[in-house]
Amino acid sequence: MAQNSYLDTLGECESSLARAEHEKSCLERMVRISRLLNSTLDLQELLQFIIQTATEMLGIEAASIFLEDMRTGALYFAAATGSSTEELRDIEVPTEGSIAGTVFHTGEVMIVSDVKKDPDYFNGVDQQTQFTTHSILAVPLQVHDYAIGVLEAVNKAGQAEFTAEDTGVLQTLAAQAAVAIYNARLVANLREANQRLAELDKVKSDFISIASHELRTPLSIVIGYAHLLQEEADGELGRRTEKLLCAATRLRGVIESLTNLNYLESEQMQMRLNLEPVDLLALITEVADVWQPQMAGKGQTLRRTLHKHPLHMKVDAEKIVTVLNNLLNKAMKFTAEGGVIEISLHHQTGKVLICISDTGVGIPQSKLTCVFERFYQVEDHMTRRYQGMGLGLSVAKRIVELHGGYIWAESVEGKGSRFLFNLPRNLELERAL
Repeated sequence: MAQNSYLDTLGECESSLARAEHEKSCLERMVRISRLLNSTLDLQELLQFIIQTATEMLGIEAASIFLEDMRTGALYFAAATGSSTEELRDIEVPTEGSIAGTVFHTGEVMIVSDVKKDPDYFNGVDQQTQFTTHSILAVPLQVHDYAIGVLEAVNKAGQAEFTAEDTGVLQTLAAQAAVAIYNARLVANLREANQRLAELDKVKSDFISIASHELRTPLSIVIGYAHLLQEEADGELGRRTEKLLCAATRLRGVIESLTNLNYLESEQMQMRLNLEPVDLLALITEVADVWQPQMAGKGQTLRRTLHKHPLHMKVDAEKIVTVLNNLLNKAMKFTAEGGVIEISLHHQTGKVLICISDTGVGIPQSKLTCVFERFYQVEDHMTRRYQGMGLGLSVAKRIVELHGGYIWAESVEGKGSRFLFNLPRNLELERAL
C-alpha cells in the first residue's frame, strides 16, 4: 500500500512538473511573440505572423483574421492560412448570420464543435476555397473594449475538441495582436497622411514659385510704364497714376512675401540650391533695372557702383535674386522721398562683397542682430508705419549661408543702414572662363 501511495504521489509530482514546464514554455513563447509583434509595423507581415503563430501553438489546420471594413461595416479576410489572402479578400463575411459576426458584436468567445449544426455558420468561404471546416474557435480582437476584428482557429488536428487551454492561448494571442494591429494601422494612416500632405505641400510650393515668377516680370513692366505716365501726367490723371503705382507696388510686396514664405517652408524641409554658372554683375544689373523706376516713383535715387567686366560665379541665380530683392525692398521701404540707395559690388580675397546702403531711418544698435530673425519687426506691430511680414532678412540670411557666405548689417539710427553679404568666389570657374 505504501509503495503504491509513493508511486501515485511521484506520478502526481511528475505530472505537475510537466504542466509547469509546459506553462513555462508557453509563457516564454508568448513573451517572444509579444516582442515580435511589437517589432514590426508592416500590417500584412504582422497578420501573417499572427495566423502562423496561432496555427503552430494550437495545432490546427488553418487560422483566419477578419477585420472590419470601415466603409461597409462588414468583415473581410485580412489574412488566412491555407488560402491566398487575395483570393479571400473579395469574400464579404456578414456580421449577421455568421460566427465571426456574432463574436465581433458580442465580444464573447465562441467554440463550435460541429459547424454543420450551427445556424450561424457562413459556408460561403468553404464553397469558394474548396476547404472543409469542421470546428471553429473564435475570439474577438479588441482594443480598449472596441472591437476591430476576429481571430479564428479552424479544425483542431485529428478532429479533437478545442480545450479551455486552447481558448486561453488564443485569447492571449488575440489581445497582443489587436494592439499590434491597431498600432500598425495608425502608423500606416499617419504615413499615408504625411505623404498626402507632402504632395499637397509640393503642389502649393510649385504654384507659389511659378505664380511669383510669372507675375514679377509683367508687374515690373506695369510699374515702369506707370512711372512714365506719372512723369507726363498732371491733375486728375496724375493722381490716378499715383494710385496705380501704389497698388502695383503693394502687389509686388505681396509677391515677395509669398516667395519668402515659400523659402521659409522649404528651409524646414531643407532648402536646396540649384547651382549654375552666372554672371553676377549682369544679375545685379538686371535686378537694379527693375527697381530703378519704383524708387524713382518715390523720389529716391538708386546709385550703382559696379565693375564693368563680367564676374562669373556658380550660384543659385533665382535665390540670389530673392536676396537682392529683399534687401532693396527694405532699403526703399525705410528711405524717405529724396533719399539715396546704393548697390555696390567689391572684390575681396577669395570672395565678392555686395553692399546695399540707404539714407533711411536706420536701426538701433541693440536691434542689429535681431533683424535677421523670422517675423522680427523693429517697430511695435500695433503702431508700425511700414508694412511687411518680417521674413525678408531671415530668408536672405539663410540663402547666403547656404552659398557659404555671410550677411550682416551696419547702421546709424536716423542716418541710414548698410546690409552687406559676401559669397565665395569660384576661382576654378573663373580661370576656365
